[in-house]
Amino acid sequence: MTERKPPGVSFESFVDRQIREAAERGEFARLPGLGKPLASLDAPYDELWWIKGKLHREGFSALPPALALRKEAEDAREAALAAPTERRARELLAGVNEKIRTALRRPPPGPPLNLTEFDVEAVLAERRTTRSAE
Repeated sequence: MTERKPPGVSFESFVDRQIREAAERGEFARLPGLGKPLASLDAPYDELWWIKGKLHREGFSALPPALALRKEAEDAREAALAAPTERRARELLAGVNEKIRTALRRPPPGPPLNLTEFDVEAVLAERRTTRSAE
């Protein structure tokens, strides 16, 4: 909003007019999240909500790199076990193994990594066993 309130016009009527004109132009019809509930409506108040939201939107993690890689490796293993095909499971494990190899060559700052590459064949054998038991 670059237009300033003219003198002699009450603030409320000035704002009401701008809202009405914007609604008539249809500027509220295409807002993101239209018809969706507010995600934080029931959450307790957090003074840093906007900082946390910005970090999340920008893809930053609050975890140190080593812990973030451990979490990613855990998630990749679970995703590989639940993957629809062995090919997809191999792709998931290969991707995380490359990140683990890189981290082992040059350890990230923070706590020790305590990770080794996944034995792809062993994970796939476990996947086959759990799938045949279902």
